[in-house]
Amino acid sequence: MNVPKHLRYTEEHEWVKVEDNKVKIGITDFAQDELGDIVFVELPEVGDEVTKDEPFGSVESVKTVSELYAPVSGKVVAVNEELADAPELVNESPYEKAWMIEVEPSDISEVDTLLSPEDYEKHIQED
Repeated sequence: MNVPKHLRYTEEHEWVKVEDNKVKIGITDFAQDELGDIVFVELPEVGDEVTKDEPFGSVESVKTVSELYAPVSGKVVAVNEELADAPELVNESPYEKAWMIEVEPSDISEVDTLLSPEDYEKHIQED
């Protein structure tokens, strides 16, 4: 399983990348592998507010629909529109091309409460 060392993670299998006081959010390689072929991604609109640990969208695969949970609270400043036409990017490139939303966090320190790569690796081994 690919777990990049420069990211933070949630127990619900979202990844977070901090850039210029904003956070990009997607789902992990482990999550896309467990879900199978992704056929649809539902995301919020730019300007929407998201709340830490609350659902902000969903990913639909051939097997199931899985909710996406916000790792931080804040305002959505960008949405990956490519995923509407190419949801398979989540399977092909979960960390690069398939970021889902970018959030301007109301409290950047919430990132510090997320799992380190090492802790996330332990978490998926226990799952």
